[in-house]
Amino acid sequence: MMSDAQAAQPAPPAQAAQPGRTGQAAAIKRLDGSPIRVLVVDDEPSLAELLASVLRYEGWEIMTAGDGASAVRAAREFRPDAVVLDIMLPDFDGLEVLRRVRQESPHVCVLFLTAKDAVDDRVAGITAGGDDYVTKPFSLEEVLARLRGLLRRAGLARARGETQLVVGDLTMDEDAREVRRGDELVDLTATEFELLRFLMRNPRRVLSKAQILDRVWNYDFGGQAHVVELYISYLRKKIDANREPLIHTVRGVGYVLKPAS
Repeated sequence: MMSDAQAAQPAPPAQAAQPGRTGQAAAIKRLDGSPIRVLVVDDEPSLAELLASVLRYEGWEIMTAGDGASAVRAAREFRPDAVVLDIMLPDFDGLEVLRRVRQESPHVCVLFLTAKDAVDDRVAGITAGGDDYVTKPFSLEEVLARLRGLLRRAGLARARGETQLVVGDLTMDEDAREVRRGDELVDLTATEFELLRFLMRNPRRVLSKAQILDRVWNYDFGGQAHVVELYISYLRKKIDANREPLIHTVRGVGYVLKPAS
């Protein structure tokens, strides 16, 4: 059985990603173009910083934490898109970190780090709601690839140069200006397209009528809320008709687009 010290090491250099040499995959960003945020949680400072340095070369914003309590605080302040989370921590374990973080950020992606021979940990992590795991010793390139995959599948990010937005079974090709719900092509007016694009670039984020007016119509908020309500109703008839709804009203706040459950 491997020791804790052995388990805490990444794969040998020949297998590990080198800064600036992260393969052929394009770097990804949030849908709004801002950098991806990742919280790295491990009680081995050298390992946490090694992971952080590789992820920073992607152009991502990184924060590290060395125990469960600081990880929960960091997640609350940093609001990461993803967490790389060691299961074995000095105060409370990664499963408890996951539970507490998801109470405030239910859609954050979580990639667990587990010891190679700890099958029970891997099963427990996925059962508790973790999205994926890698085993120690691991390849840094594998961690990066798995994070890219998690973020894209969650509809939180896309590669630089990609023209397609995806939220659940709704897709938009920005260059071709085509929208599909499942296999069905959806015909939208220019204004409907811009409204939907704004919603799709901010999935699961509640957008106020003022924000929508400012971004889609470039109006200052002032008596024009009915315009937003009208076009949201147009979109619903075309996007959500006879299907599980994607566009939701948050009373007194605004609207949110999120994948069907």
